[in-house]
Amino acid sequence: MNDGIEHRPWRGGLRWTCTLLSTLLLVGCGYGFSGSIRSAYPDIKTVYVDTLTNKTSEPNLENIYRSAFISEIVQRGHFKLVSSRAEAGAVLRGAILNIHVAPLAYKSGTSFSAEDRITVTLELFFEETTKGKTLWSNGGFAGSVDYPVTAVGATESSRRSALTKLASDSAEKVYRLMMSDF
Repeated sequence: MNDGIEHRPWRGGLRWTCTLLSTLLLVGCGYGFSGSIRSAYPDIKTVYVDTLTNKTSEPNLENIYRSAFISEIVQRGHFKLVSSRAEAGAVLRGAILNIHVAPLAYKSGTSFSAEDRITVTLELFFEETTKGKTLWSNGGFAGSVDYPVTAVGATESSRRSALTKLASDSAEKVYRLMMSDF
C-alpha cells in the first residue's frame, strides 16, 4: 500500500553514523572546552607576582596591574600564590611600557571628547626561579578599554574604573596565553 510517504529504513542508521563520526572527529582533533586550561608548565607549583616597573606617568598603575595578576592566579587555582620570590617555582615580572589616551567620540558641535580609549602596553616575563629560564614572554602585550568623559570628577572616576577593568581583562588574557605557551 502506498500512503504517499517514502519509507527509508536506512535513514536512522545514517543519522547514527554521522553523529558517531562527528563525535570521533571532535574527540580526535583535541577539541576542548575553554574552561579547562591545562598548564604548559606542569612542574611549576608556586608563583610569585613581582611588582611591575611603571615606565609611565600614571600613578599607581603598577599596583592596579599587580593586583589583577594576583587575582587571576588565585581565581584560576592552578598555581599556589606565594609571598616571596624565594618561595616561588616561577615569577611573573615585567614593566608597564606605555599608556596612551585618545578621544573616541566628540560631543556634538564641540571639540570636547565624549568618550576616550586607554591603551596600555606591557612587557611580561614568566620565569622559572631555579634555572632562571624564561618560560613565556611577551614584549608588547597591549590592551584597550573605552570610558565616558563627563564632568571632571566623574571622568576621573570613570578613568580609574576603566583602568581596573583593563588590568583585569589583560590579566585574564595573559594567563590564558601563558598557560597555552603562546
